[in-house]
Amino acid sequence: MMYRSYQMGRARLGGLLTPGVKGLLIANGIVYLAQIFIGPELVYLFGLTPAAIWKEFPIWQPVTYMFLHGGFTHLLFNMFALWMFGSVLESVWGTKPFLRYYFITGVGAGLSNCFLTPGMRIPIIGASGAVYGLLAAYALLFPNSLVYIYGLFPIKAKWLAIIFGMLEFISSVRPGTGPVAHLVHLGGMIIGVLYLRRASIVRWVARRAKRWQKEQNLRRERKQTETEDKLRREVDDLLDKINEVGLDNLTNWERRRLREASKRLRLMEEEER
Repeated sequence: MMYRSYQMGRARLGGLLTPGVKGLLIANGIVYLAQIFIGPELVYLFGLTPAAIWKEFPIWQPVTYMFLHGGFTHLLFNMFALWMFGSVLESVWGTKPFLRYYFITGVGAGLSNCFLTPGMRIPIIGASGAVYGLLAAYALLFPNSLVYIYGLFPIKAKWLAIIFGMLEFISSVRPGTGPVAHLVHLGGMIIGVLYLRRASIVRWVARRAKRWQKEQNLRRERKQTETEDKLRREVDDLLDKINEVGLDNLTNWERRRLREASKRLRLMEEEER
């Protein structure tokens, strides 16, 4: 893929190497060299193993797994995507907000995989969860910006994110898809969207809660009105009987019911005041 450079304000975005992205590229490169010299022991110690998370609680793994990769191609793709989308986002947000978002999506993606596959004993490695989070953020901020696949085929960022998300979802539910942790990729995108839309989500939840409370109040008022009407009819019927046959001719149950219904009506009237 090739990101099409364009102007936004005074900053030329795309092709920049921003400080946060530069630091992440260097860190990932150093860790990859360490993998070559140290060997697979590094993966088993610092990769994210869901089964180990629940039993041994290696709290560093949800962070360190993001800096390990399964080969040069894996590293190259992730770092290229990190530079392509991350440099733009960091230029817009600033370094601290960008790094915060990067680690929230990366750590969150890994933990979501741990929740969904708690018995998995194969280490998860790679920055893909955070990278897919960057893709989601880029698509939200610049939905109509063009991204060139293999430098030839233009596609709008929003459609690219939707297609990638659908592919990862299909791959995650299809059996026999190989060692790629598709749930991590999908988790990074979902967590990224939730994080960026959190204010809208909170407002939506508040509106739903307010609407639900209003409906409950109306239902309670309607029920109270129906109960009050029923009691009034019952009292009126008993009073009509008293007018016809006299109080002494009421049964004990009718007298008791008249007292109870009258008392409840008085209480309801006092509550309405």
